[in-house]
Amino acid sequence: MTNYTAGAEPRHFALVPCAGVGSRAGTAGPKQYETVAGQSVVARTLAALAQVPELVATLVVLSPDDEQFERHAPAFQGARAWMARCGGATRAETVASGLQVLREHGVQPHDWVLVHDAARCLVRPEWVQRLMLECADDEVGGLLALPVADTLKDEQDGRVVATVDRCGKWAAQTPQMFRWGLLAGALAHAGDGVTDEASAVEALGHHPKLVRGDFENFKLTWPGDFALAQRLLSTLEASA
Repeated sequence: MTNYTAGAEPRHFALVPCAGVGSRAGTAGPKQYETVAGQSVVARTLAALAQVPELVATLVVLSPDDEQFERHAPAFQGARAWMARCGGATRAETVASGLQVLREHGVQPHDWVLVHDAARCLVRPEWVQRLMLECADDEVGGLLALPVADTLKDEQDGRVVATVDRCGKWAAQTPQMFRWGLLAGALAHAGDGVTDEASAVEALGHHPKLVRGDFENFKLTWPGDFALAQRLLSTLEASA
């Protein structure tokens, strides 16, 4: 494995959990391998991260029995492209396993790790760089997010039981950027139930920084999301 000598300045690494099955997406297989505007979802995600020069490397964490990745992301190669088949049953387990692989690659406790969803394939390099810049001197780290615009409802048995005050509510996105040492400890403390890295860090009593993201940085989760991504990408590429 490649090793690096730690310097005074923290480095930046991306970690992409890619071991999920995407059961809500209504796809025939894992949603990260679905084709959107001519490329697989994960290939588009990794291509965007490859355009961020501040990233030393990107680690993709796959399930141990994944036999599809190389076919769907053939361009993910080179010194900055790392891969490990050690994903777990949950996102938290997959990210924790990936952090250990990063450590084996020489990542130090003070280095930054940017965890990004494989299914957020419309991410743009400038958004990642914005997060890096705004969190560079932060003691905790932070995440891309958007203020909630819709009215929120509490539901029970398919009916509204209360309207939730949306003031101060934000929808979390990715990347989420924390130092290796803090994130590894937070995930070990929080367990497998957390659904994002920020909530694990919050469980230790920290307050991650909210950095404004973009509407287009949505996670492909439901069947309609794929159609929307197709339209957005087709429009963007036609105008390029």
